[in-house]
Amino acid sequence: MTRSFVHPALFYRTDTEYLDGLVPFVTEGDGPVAVAVPPDRLRLLRSALGGAAEHITLIDMSEAGRNPGRIIAGVLREFADAHPDRHVRIVGEPIWAGRSELEYPACAQHEALINFAFVGRDVTIVCPYDTSRLDPVAVADARETHPEVWEGEQRYDSAQYAPAAVVDRYNQPLFEPDAPPVFVAAAPAEVSETRHRAADLALRLGLDPARVPDLELIVTELVTNSLEHADGICLLRLYRHGDHLVCETRDTGHITDPLAGRHPPQPGQFGGRGLLLVHQLADLFRTHTGPGGTAHYALLRLAA
Repeated sequence: MTRSFVHPALFYRTDTEYLDGLVPFVTEGDGPVAVAVPPDRLRLLRSALGGAAEHITLIDMSEAGRNPGRIIAGVLREFADAHPDRHVRIVGEPIWAGRSELEYPACAQHEALINFAFVGRDVTIVCPYDTSRLDPVAVADARETHPEVWEGEQRYDSAQYAPAAVVDRYNQPLFEPDAPPVFVAAAPAEVSETRHRAADLALRLGLDPARVPDLELIVTELVTNSLEHADGICLLRLYRHGDHLVCETRDTGHITDPLAGRHPPQPGQFGGRGLLLVHQLADLFRTHTGPGGTAHYALLRLAA
């Protein structure tokens, strides 16, 4: 039997439309089901499902998907890969009205990349969009990142489907800070000193001491990854942006795999997990890459 991946966007405006679209999807049919949505949507669905909720894996997307770059490996693939021989149904709502302008481009790229991450898989992932509250840009992007749209009783193919174009459109530099301190690493032997100097600066910039181990791992992985895969030096900057500490690295490399950092580790795999780990540790992780070089931006929330 030919396996097919199904990835519709569900457009809804009211709670009733939300439930009408999702309750039959998660309750009708056999096979494992997961629902990863924001907390208010979880409460709504749990109440509507009643006892049926006990048979569904419920996930708070505001935590599991706080950094959208975690979702493919840590939510969708983790659940689907646990059931390799069965048809898997997932509801994933990574874009909601509370998402920030910093987060949204990563969310849109994530939605586009799902289509490449599940080629040939017997999986259906429905992504709800609250068209009454979301920016029209997000709704328009959804038509590009989903090959199919569910809207009320209608089910139709999206004429605007073009996920690669969305990945490219949001492949943009995040910040151009005003001459923040720069650390330079030119060899693996310099990674340790760079990590310690970065940790000291992060504390001065207001990072919670409890998050310093995360910052140190992020610095280690980003700098090491840069030195391994790019020619020349790695430039590291740390600076504040609003309520975040930004850890930025720049090098001359060009990432050609759009799913880099989103591939789940394979049994016995040695290496190749650096960007995946950064996605897990950072509150937001974005990348700008091209023939002229690559910039990574790992953001950690500062203490209130």
